[in-house]
Order: sequence, then C-alpha cells, then structure tokens
Amino acid sequence: MNTTVSIEIIMALMLFAFASSISPGPNNLMLMSSGANFGFRKTLPHLIGVGLGFVLMLVLVGIGIMQVFDLYPASYLILKWCSVIYLVYLSYKVATAAQPENNNSNNVKPFSFIQAVLFQWVNPKGWTMALTAIGIYAPQRDINSVMFVGIVFGLVMLPSISVWVVLGQKLQKILSSVKRLRIFNGVMATLLLASLYPVLVN
Repeated sequence: MNTTVSIEIIMALMLFAFASSISPGPNNLMLMSSGANFGFRKTLPHLIGVGLGFVLMLVLVGIGIMQVFDLYPASYLILKWCSVIYLVYLSYKVATAAQPENNNSNNVKPFSFIQAVLFQWVNPKGWTMALTAIGIYAPQRDINSVMFVGIVFGLVMLPSISVWVVLGQKLQKILSSVKRLRIFNGVMATLLLASLYPVLVN
C-alpha cells in the first residue's frame, strides 16, 4: 500500500468516525440530556465512558466477537432485543430525570463511567458503527488494523460527542423552570425511543 492510499484511507476513516460519532443517537441524546440536567463537569465521567467504552467494544468486536455472530446468527437477534428493552427503560429514566427542586436528590444521578462503558454493549447505533468500521477498514480483522481503527475512533469521537454535552449545558438557562425542563426531558426521551426505529425495521 503506498503512502497516498494510506493517507486517503486515514482521511476516509476519520471522516466516517466523525460523521458517525457526532450524528444523533442514543449516546449523544443521553449526553445532551445529562449536560442540560447536570452540567458538563458532572457529565464528564459519562462522556469519557462513552468514548473509551466504544473503543474497547470496537476492538473486541474486531478481534473475535464478529466471529460469534457469524457462527451463531441468533446471538445478534438476542442482543438486538436486549438493547431495545434497555433503551425503553433508559427513555423512562430520561423522561423522569432530575428537576430543579430535586437536583440534590440521591436517587437521581448522571451516568457513571462504568455505566457508560457498559451501555456501549446494548447501544444499537454503537454496534452498527463498530461492525461497519471493522467491515470496511479492517476486513481481515488482524490486530494491527483493528487497533488502528480503534485509535482513530478514540481520537475523533471524544471531541465530537463533547459538542452534545456543551449544547445541553448551554440550554440550562433556558430550562431553568420546572415545566421547561420536564418538557425537554420528555422530548429527549421521545427522541431516544425514536432512535430505535432503524433497529426495529431491520
């Protein structure tokens, strides 16, 4: 492979990573909601967990998990419906997220780092991104190619998804009243449910 082709592949992968990372999906909708409800600082563990958790999942998918799907197609169907059920539950949690008068409640907290890492395994968009990235940019599934794809995604994804947290934080002034924040959380929960449409129709 010559240098020019290598640069073209790197640029194409970076563009794919950027477009797929910054586009709406369960991760970004939840980050935006967390930014609006809890602010950037408290959402930081969630943000880092998404970025590192997705890279970890992508690498593991590339070096072995895709083979499980190849051997046992039913396993992907099981994963799909577990993801749907969990996202419906998360939509409910978003809709009933913290309100101004109970922001200090111990019962309502932003996602932790570990929760965000684990969520990647039931995120339908994340699976689509990982399978597509490996299929196009590391089709041989050798460790060097898979790690390369993972590193590029890690570098591109974190700043891309940070935009959603900042956007949510900027909305805090607008959402200062209980009524507005409830409406916002309801809209975000509805959009999170709507993100399941591509999964359900396929």
